[in-house]
Amino acid sequence: MLNKVKTSLSRLLGNNSKKTRKLERRDIPRDEHNVSRSMISEPAKKVLNRLNKAGYEAYLVGGGVRDILLDGQPKDFDIATNATPEEVHELFRNSRLIGRRFRIVHVLFGREVIEVTTFRGNAQEADQDDSDHRQTNEHGQLLRDNVYGNMEEDALRRDFTINALYYCIRDFTVIDFAGGVNDLNNREIRLIGDPETRYREDPVRMLRAIRFAAKLDFTIEPDTEAPIRELAPLLEHIPAARLFDEVLKLFSAGHGERTYELLQDYGLLAPLFPDTVRAIEAGESDELIRQALRNTDARIRKGKSVTPYFLYAAMLWPALQQEWRRRQDHGEPVQPALHQAMGKVMGRQIQATSIPKRFSGPMKEIWEMQMRLPRRHGKRALITMEHPRFRAAYDFLLVRESAGEIEAGLGQWWTEFQATDERGRERMLSDLGSGGGRPKRRRRKPANRKPSA
Repeated sequence: MLNKVKTSLSRLLGNNSKKTRKLERRDIPRDEHNVSRSMISEPAKKVLNRLNKAGYEAYLVGGGVRDILLDGQPKDFDIATNATPEEVHELFRNSRLIGRRFRIVHVLFGREVIEVTTFRGNAQEADQDDSDHRQTNEHGQLLRDNVYGNMEEDALRRDFTINALYYCIRDFTVIDFAGGVNDLNNREIRLIGDPETRYREDPVRMLRAIRFAAKLDFTIEPDTEAPIRELAPLLEHIPAARLFDEVLKLFSAGHGERTYELLQDYGLLAPLFPDTVRAIEAGESDELIRQALRNTDARIRKGKSVTPYFLYAAMLWPALQQEWRRRQDHGEPVQPALHQAMGKVMGRQIQATSIPKRFSGPMKEIWEMQMRLPRRHGKRALITMEHPRFRAAYDFLLVRESAGEIEAGLGQWWTEFQATDERGRERMLSDLGSGGGRPKRRRRKPANRKPSA
């Protein structure tokens, strides 16, 4: 059995000894680490204890252990066990089975969800004739990998060493299979196994490397970063719906601006936003994107939510500006040119990352309202302010001003207009006079009439 595990792991990790370290299990006792039960949520402890009492192995795993070791507070807790999904589901009435390719269990405690996964194994050791176990495409990407395994196999199938850490609530040890604790101390992101092979199996691992590097302020270990720029185009083979979710994870973790810079540096932004990259390379400014990400990071630090359609509206703004200007240069009127540009940019973007309709509609409204916000005369300002997307459009206007794209002043006017009372609004509208964005009408010249006889 031991020889089989060693053979399995050697296939998983690759045969290039220069790119892999010798991996040995290390059990770290309580007095040598800072993970405490008091730092684990009560629901997570309930799941761990019930699984253990039922005779199963169960461990806190991954980001929860990593973040506590870094003196942080995990946002969620995941558990790995040797119990099958059906056995876990039977133990917890407040649970549900998720997934078809590889089933996992969500145990629900109000708003908190504890994700429980069964130890996964290496499908290369399974029957090679059984197509249900493992399938890859011509690029080496895993299409199906559907085998249960033991704890060691589960650890070494994980992507990064810092995520292959387990905490045992029975004896309070931290179990490290891949040198993850050393990499935490050295502040490095390191893949388990041969980097090129692991990236080809799942190109999204390149995005995860960027996300962790930005979030933790770590560097990417040289062998781990070496293939990224060459393999970046493999992201084009990932389903657009999955990449939409990955984009939200990248830019909604509170380190959006740094993430954006790393994506550019490693050539990973182009597969996600191809039109945006082309527009920037052609001379469009990306300052609005940067300013929007700074604002987003600030909101997250304050515990506020992030709206996906606002984020995507900012990321696609350079591409929209370029297309809108091109159409106007070809003689299209301003408003129709904007509508056509929106359709064109959105149509091309969904080929890279899908955008659900519940987000694409509000995005277009934010863009369109950038033309309405300067038009404040009469009742227009009051009507505009009642629009359901007004607040988002107003915030977008402020970002444009902060980015230096438009002259400052309009945003302050709208800020004051929202804050004042009815009489104050009447006064502000009156002060606009004949301005406020209302075009002056040309007086008709009187028709030349012949004098009557």
